[in-house]
Amino acid sequence: MKSRLYTIISLIVFCGLAKAQLTVHKMLNVGYTYQNQSFGEIGGKLLFLSNDDVIFRTGVSALMGSANQKFAIMPKVQADFLLNFEKNVDFYHSYYFVAGAEATNKYIAPKIGFSLFGIVDLMGGYAFSLDKDGINGKELKGLNVNFTINIPLVVIK
Repeated sequence: MKSRLYTIISLIVFCGLAKAQLTVHKMLNVGYTYQNQSFGEIGGKLLFLSNDDVIFRTGVSALMGSANQKFAIMPKVQADFLLNFEKNVDFYHSYYFVAGAEATNKYIAPKIGFSLFGIVDLMGGYAFSLDKDGINGKELKGLNVNFTINIPLVVIK
């Protein structure tokens, strides 16, 4: 049932994006996630845009940290919309409102926040546990806070 729901949501999002010409940018992301435990994060994202008002990002990463004195790694997928409809400003689109969600094999978390240039993100939300056993015996639910730095790969080359 869950896989059907994910498939339907993915089809709706990508069908809506397919109508416009999109520019795709690859990004490396590093960051910090608090989810009842502290986790470091490293991964990659794809940024899709047709104009600077609405940007769609999707990515995969690994969360690494210690839970109950044991090292743990969790895979994470995420999708975000960056929104800024402000016109005629001196520093055009320097900040974005961000709405999205992230999911691991242990929790799913809708989230909102802000992004500076689409590079530095500060987001928060609430995680709903998918696995009562959690990670190393600790259930992951409740407040979810993310601080992420997204590095475009064109900067590295």
